[in-house]
Amino acid sequence: MRRRPPVAAALVASAGRARYRTAVVLLVLPALAGSLALTACQPAAPTPTNSTSQGSPVNTSEFSTLDAAGVDQIRETKSARLDMGSGTLQKAAVRVTEDSYGPEINTMDSGKIELTIVGPAGEVSGETDRIRFNTTELETDFSEITYFLTADSAEEYFDLIRDGVARYGIDAGSAERWISTATKKPDFKSDFSLTSGTATGLEVNYDLRYDGGKDTQVIIVHVAPLS
Repeated sequence: MRRRPPVAAALVASAGRARYRTAVVLLVLPALAGSLALTACQPAAPTPTNSTSQGSPVNTSEFSTLDAAGVDQIRETKSARLDMGSGTLQKAAVRVTEDSYGPEINTMDSGKIELTIVGPAGEVSGETDRIRFNTTELETDFSEITYFLTADSAEEYFDLIRDGVARYGIDAGSAERWISTATKKPDFKSDFSLTSGTATGLEVNYDLRYDGGKDTQVIIVHVAPLS
């Protein structure tokens, strides 16, 4: 058998190693390309979201709160919706501390608020420019919500009273006797509390403040949990 010279043998061995390396590279490249393709198809990680605005939580409920941000919103939107569906209005539910007395909301200089109080069996509502909340620092809920209805004529005032009778179950006999007396005396003056109604699952009382000699008449509405 004819032996190759040393140089020729080295060249042959080098050529063999080169072919081996080429084959390995050709095998690796498809696998690497597939890995890159899979990486490109992966969805981007979701961006974390923050449910709070800078400074104060976003209110996503349909009901109003009574913290500073909530009161500002009521003043701005001229709308307030309070939840007494359980029969009470808890301080924690409207974002005030247990020792808080609650705010007084007065918009006499900027227009009336559309107020709705949701009760266990119906709603109490009206247009008002003053809302007050009664409680003590020892109570965890508000014992009463008070707001003011106004009328610019006797007829409008009587309509408000009859509306309360129809909607809240305020005593009709008591209301009509009072209206009859006020109708007969143009200069009639009266501070009179009608018998409360409970048709909404809340106690609704109309406290009449009437002076026939004045242009504006007032009804103070007291809304409280049933005893």
